This record gives sequence, C-alpha cells and structure tokens, in this order.
Amino acid sequence: MLDRASILKADDLKRRVVHVPQWGGDVTVRGLTGVERDAWEAWCIAKHEEWGGNVGPNIRASLLVRTIVDDKGERLFTDEDVIALGEKSGAVLAELHAVASRLSGITASDQEELAKN
Repeated sequence: MLDRASILKADDLKRRVVHVPQWGGDVTVRGLTGVERDAWEAWCIAKHEEWGGNVGPNIRASLLVRTIVDDKGERLFTDEDVIALGEKSGAVLAELHAVASRLSGITASDQEELAKN
C-alpha cells in the first residue's frame, strides 16, 4: 500500500513532446496539476458568464499557456499570453489542445459541462 509520502513525491504529471512544423520545432506539453486544472476551469466558467453563456475566447490558448513547458517543466507562457498565443494557427492550437486535454484527463464531456456552467 502506498503511504502519504510516496503519493506526494510521485512524479505523476504526464508529458509529451509534440513536433510543430508550423513553428519550426518541438514543444513539450504536460498535464495540469489539480490546482492548475481548477484554475483553468474557473477561468472557463468566468469567461462563459462574461460572454453571456457562450464559450469564452481563446479556450484552447487558455489551456495551452498552462501546459506548454520548458525542459525543466516550467511554463513557457503566463496567463497574460493567452491572447497572443490565441493568434497562432487554429490547426496547431487544436492539435496541441487535444494533447493537453488527454494528458490532463479533460474529456469532451468535461468541456461540455464547463460550457453549461
């Protein structure tokens, strides 16, 4: 049986290197921590309300600024980069968003539920 210390020290964040030819190289995408996922979901709900029941702008970029990391696992982007990242190719953002969602355990039904809230 696992004990508290074993659970807390486990490196359980999945990572995946994704080749992005449109950007000329590779990026590392990692799954969200529990705290990060809660913050992202709160952001989505706030944007949903702000936009009168529609999904807020830059939903893909808002996840990616939290999940694209450097070699040390540190975020490359800040929350203030959401708009700028959202200006990149929609196809690239969709592909990376799909990877980030899988690594973070975010399902299509999770995203539908966020849109309802």
